[in-house]
Amino acid sequence: MTGTDFLALSPIIALAVGASVLLLQIAFLRNLKLTTGITVVTFLACLFFLFYITKLNHQTTPLLLVDPLSTFFSIVFVLCACITTFISYEYLKNRPGRNDEFFLLVVLATMGSIVLTYATHLASFILGLELMGIALYGLIAYPHQDDMSLEAAIKYLVLSGASSAALLFGFALLYAITGSLFFPDLLSGLASPEVAVGPQSPFWARQLILLGSALILAGISFKLSLAPFHMWTPDVYEGSPAPITGFLATISKGAVFAATLRLYVIGEFHNFPTIVTGLTILSIISILVGNLLALRQENIKRLLAYSSIAHFGYLLIALIAAGTLTPNGISAIEPSAYYLAGYIFTTLIATGLIAAISSSNNEENANLSDIAGLFWKNPLLALCLSVSLLSLAGIPLTAGFIGKLYIFQMGVEAGAWLLLSILIIGSGIGIYYYLRLIFSMTTDPSSSRSTLAPALPVTVSLITLTILVLYLGIYPQPLMEYLLWNT
Repeated sequence: MTGTDFLALSPIIALAVGASVLLLQIAFLRNLKLTTGITVVTFLACLFFLFYITKLNHQTTPLLLVDPLSTFFSIVFVLCACITTFISYEYLKNRPGRNDEFFLLVVLATMGSIVLTYATHLASFILGLELMGIALYGLIAYPHQDDMSLEAAIKYLVLSGASSAALLFGFALLYAITGSLFFPDLLSGLASPEVAVGPQSPFWARQLILLGSALILAGISFKLSLAPFHMWTPDVYEGSPAPITGFLATISKGAVFAATLRLYVIGEFHNFPTIVTGLTILSIISILVGNLLALRQENIKRLLAYSSIAHFGYLLIALIAAGTLTPNGISAIEPSAYYLAGYIFTTLIATGLIAAISSSNNEENANLSDIAGLFWKNPLLALCLSVSLLSLAGIPLTAGFIGKLYIFQMGVEAGAWLLLSILIIGSGIGIYYYLRLIFSMTTDPSSSRSTLAPALPVTVSLITLTILVLYLGIYPQPLMEYLLWNT
């Protein structure tokens, strides 16, 4: 390997070294504060290398591509992982048991997310997916005294294993056609004279391609919790520790979408009408199911779970419209990246508040009654949660509004009027249940059991995220220009 290869892989190497140090520290000296400190230093070192290689564009073996887009996603994920560490310390410090390994698993899951963003080959795609997934199984079940957490971990383990098997089988069928597992070779293999996808192609080739694509689409849909592959989402979100609910909703799903975006664009899958039709159906069902099922939820975790289903349905519109706007589908990258970054920062605020509520109650779940009167008891945190909910609803002056406007503009240019109609209907439904949460914060505080007073690092993290969400909504040009120059 060359020096450039090592430089490109330096963020992953930093996380690997940090994980090794954590293993040794936990083996010889258990101290939750020290473990948290080492974890934060690990993420800061990873961020340093990521900022250093921002402009690097280098293929490190056929498995990994380090470019400005993958670096951007990695920076977003590591920032969120660092904030999750602060939130997790406050969540765990007063809970019984040995909790140091929790942070080791967070580092490993974050490493898997970065591998996913770098992936340009099936081997690295599956490696990142499983590294992140195996760490998540342990994180979801971490409060092992809680039956709900164990149930959530078992559900996620079984269904995630089934979806990974579907993915592998689907890629195996495409490999039988193309003879390659390298993403850029997939399209050329499918367009070869022997296969020549189209009415004149061999019957066996068309059937294998159709079956393989369907299996890949089903596997990825599970990872993104797109309807009708969403059934695990509310139960797993509800049963997970509150900080890991945030990790699942942001970094985990964001990394899978980033890898899917690269596969979709590099492989030019938008050239296959059957895949586009499948994505259209998934988008419509996800938007409607996610928003409609969120209407009656009293548990905030379950509400955010259904909300996330709808938001990834919105994201699919960019992929569907991209093939119409540009021959290589590159137009999907800029709006998808912006929307995903805004969604991740916004959702992390909401889940961070849930974690703070869980810590104050010493109970796992947060219901609408737990945020009653929050405006009167802690106006600053109530304002943070309000900004988060307004951004998720797509209200102007927030990152969510700009992201949704981006997606809407793409749909208009592509003439995707059915999808835009569903987007408008879904957004209208979403406004109701997001405003319902804000209304709960203004009600009589006597019905709430929470005495919400999170530690300073958590408060500062949530305020910083809130400012970032507002900044991206008021002055989006810098990030837009960065994404435009690097796509």
